Parts: sequence; structure tokens; C-alpha cells
Amino acid sequence: MSTPHGLYQLSQLDTLEAEAIFIMREVVAEFEKPVLLFSGGKDSIVMLHVAAKAFHPARVPFPVLHVDTGHNFAEVLDYRDRRVSELGVNLVVAKVQDAIDAGTVVQPPDGTRNRIQTPVLLDALEKGGYSAIFGGARRDEDKARAKERIYSFRDEFGQWDPKNQRPELWSVYNGKVHPGETIRVFPLSNWTELDIWHYIRREEIELPSIYYAHDRDVVDRNGMLFAVNEFITAKEGEQVKTMRVRYRTVGDASLTAAVESDADTIDKVVDEVATTRITERGATRGDDKFSEAAMEDRKREGYF
Repeated sequence: MSTPHGLYQLSQLDTLEAEAIFIMREVVAEFEKPVLLFSGGKDSIVMLHVAAKAFHPARVPFPVLHVDTGHNFAEVLDYRDRRVSELGVNLVVAKVQDAIDAGTVVQPPDGTRNRIQTPVLLDALEKGGYSAIFGGARRDEDKARAKERIYSFRDEFGQWDPKNQRPELWSVYNGKVHPGETIRVFPLSNWTELDIWHYIRREEIELPSIYYAHDRDVVDRNGMLFAVNEFITAKEGEQVKTMRVRYRTVGDASLTAAVESDADTIDKVVDEVATTRITERGATRGDDKFSEAAMEDRKREGYF
């Protein structure tokens, strides 16, 4: 974009995209075996799209890893399989159910699985020998994620120490790791939810249908609208209602709530997100409601 004085400036989206591409290329140049963590959510979808642009016309030079809790939305799994097939990338799936069957993790009494996926993730990373793991986390999502650097170092146990992080002045990233250590890399750290949606609109990126308004049977549980499905049924005193809803974020169907919405097009979603004052995790993720420090506690254990 040219300015009145003849200077060339990048738009906000172009700047964010260029930064993410630079980070991905740096990681591929520095680390022997990267992998991209892919959930089928909008952030990981954008991250994979940026990766495809970063290395075009070659294929994405690393696999994608999905930690499958077994509580996924069917629309998301369908999208995942279709997208990796289109790009010709290698999909690695680590299943929480396999870990439950093997006795390495125990499902909580409430039947949810999100909080037991961390050991499954760490085991998959160790077995794959991955040295750098791309994640789609953004700093605006949660105060714990706002503390984290773009290159986030983890010790030999996969744990994160928020008080022991390296400076990243002038976008210089220190990729030195000791044996047993790994890094998590967050190319979208400086993006906001609104940036993500503007980029999806500009790039015409397809998303799972649940991101757009549709009619769904839900129950209102503590002010959150949970879809009735094989993992969630109405409790005594709860009423099942058919409502027009959409999902702002993708997680387990047993823990992720929808929001009431008529935003059934990308333009309507952008308008809706532009006026909201609650982050998508704060508004819809039941797994972040366990405590004020729920996210930071899980990140210390090795979660993204």
C-alpha cells in the first residue's frame, strides 16, 4: 500500500501474515523436526493456511498433529481430514482413548477429557521426536497466554516456567535448546480474534460449519449454552431448547459452549466479533472455568 508521500506500508493483516511467515521459516531453518498442532479450530486453520503460503510452491515441510480426545464435533473431524488431504500433509493423531485403555490416564468422574490430554500430547511429542511445536495460541485469548513469548521453552518434562523466558527484542528469537528441551512456537501471538476473522474473510478460508449460526438443541447450564449430544444430556431441571447459535471456538463437545447468534455469514461474524468485549475462551470454554489460573496451571504441566 502506498502512502501520500510515496512510502510503502503493509496493512495490518499483511504485517501479521509476514511476521507469521518469518517465524515459521525461522523455525524450519533452525530446528530438525517441527510439527504443527492442529485442532480444526479457526486459529490452527489460519496457522496451517499461513504455513502453506510460507513454503509455496513446495508442500508444508512438517506434519500436523491432532490430539483427539474422542469428544470432537463431527463437523470438525470432517473438516480436518478434508483439509490435510487437500494440502497433502501428513496427519498424526494421538488418541486420548488409547491412553485411557492403556491405563496411562484416568478419565475424570465428570466424563470430560480436555484436562487429561496433556500427558497424551507430551507422549506423542516424545514418540515423534519433535523439537519445535507450532501452536495457534494468541495473547488476547487469556492472561496466561499473554505472558508467553513467541518461542516458549519447555524443559525435559514439557513444563513451562513463566518466570524463566528469553527476551525477544526486535523480533530476534533465540532457538538454542539443551538436550531434552523443546520449544512451543506461536506465530499468531500478536493477532486478535478480530484479526483472525478479517484474515479468514480476505483469504476466503473455509471453516467448519459450526462457526456460523445454525439451529441447534441446547441446554442453558450456568449461563452457557451447551449442545445436546452424546456427551451432554439435559440434567434434572434443565430444559432443552432449539436456538440459533454458533461457536466462537472449537474444543471438546463436552466442554465447549455456543453463543446465541444470527451471524451466518463471514461479514456478520466480523461485525459481531468487532462489538464483543469478552474473549472467545472466556465466553465459551468450560475447561477455563475451573479456577482463575486454570490455563496457566495447564500450561505449566505442558499444555498449549
